[in-house]
Amino acid sequence: MKLIAKNVTKDGEGDVTLVPEEPEDMWHAYNLISEGDSVRSTTIRKVQSESSTGSSTSNRVRTTLTISVETIDFDTQACMLRLKGKNIEENQFVKMNAYHTLELEMNRKFSLRKAEWDSISLERVDIACDPTKSADVAAVIMQEGIAHICLITSSMTLVRAKIDMNIPRKRKGFVAQHEKGLQKFYDNVMQAVLRHINFDIVKCILVCSPGFVRDQFYEYMFQIAVKTDNKLLLENKGKFMLVHASSGFKHSLREVLQDPGVVNKISDTKAAGEVKALESFYSMLQNEPSKAFYGLKHIEKANEAQAVETLLISDKLFRCQDVKLRKEYVRLVDSIRDSGGEVKLFSSLHISGEQLEQLTGIAAILRFPMPELEEDSDEDE
Repeated sequence: MKLIAKNVTKDGEGDVTLVPEEPEDMWHAYNLISEGDSVRSTTIRKVQSESSTGSSTSNRVRTTLTISVETIDFDTQACMLRLKGKNIEENQFVKMNAYHTLELEMNRKFSLRKAEWDSISLERVDIACDPTKSADVAAVIMQEGIAHICLITSSMTLVRAKIDMNIPRKRKGFVAQHEKGLQKFYDNVMQAVLRHINFDIVKCILVCSPGFVRDQFYEYMFQIAVKTDNKLLLENKGKFMLVHASSGFKHSLREVLQDPGVVNKISDTKAAGEVKALESFYSMLQNEPSKAFYGLKHIEKANEAQAVETLLISDKLFRCQDVKLRKEYVRLVDSIRDSGGEVKLFSSLHISGEQLEQLTGIAAILRFPMPELEEDSDEDE
């Protein structure tokens, strides 16, 4: 994301002009824009004009509109953001208060105005505009006949390609057909890797599968690379890492990212940091339950005692339509940071974020035990 201009007053009112440069930037924009904000961007509008003879013609014109956002629709597959709302600035083609849908696209600037920019929104702008904060890990999750090519960024797990093929079973007298089917499958996966993984950016490619599928695929890929003198694969051979996974489906990524060897390899990425924090929370919940709690009520009580060491919170909570509740979460985050606590903001589109949402979307590891909170839980039950 490129920051063009930022004009925010001490009171928190103001506007920010941004240019999304990659698919993940659209996710950041989705988290930044709330209902009631005003967004200014160029758009195409169908305009009908009537001639002196009474015949009417319709033309599509490009114009700049400012709308007050009422509905927000994010398409995760196309990484496109659609905003619907009323026009709030004079325009020669669109009447005041007429409804229009703005589509935010990559490499097209937009201005976002808020009545109040809170610390979470401003932090999101900083993260989006700092390319070093994006993770750079890819994963090939596979089993015989099924493979998913995923990109693991700091905000989401994107499935870039899915290969689903029927491989003939290994039966007596039909071994050659099985081998041929497997070879074709591996070739399709290799082509998808070359097409969807940018080796200039990606630091680590995890090849995950049950059994020996990953080893066979890795061996096949580099045999072909040597035969065809594929310099791109040969130069990046050290980036590939073979890891066990229970299946070839996306949900197996969770266990892969918990593997100590994998965590060490990608420890400088945010994805690993989130997974590590969640692992610590589960471990604490099992071994010292009086130092691990989830749910807003308990965490607010722990914060009053300045007991929160690490807060784990889903970005989904900051997209809630209840302004009062959103402000409550922002206040909690600011207060924990002020008292020296660490805040981990999880993305609801990331595997770890999906897991955290099962625990109400907010959890905390405490500095010291608070058994009285456990007693409160028992009373509530």
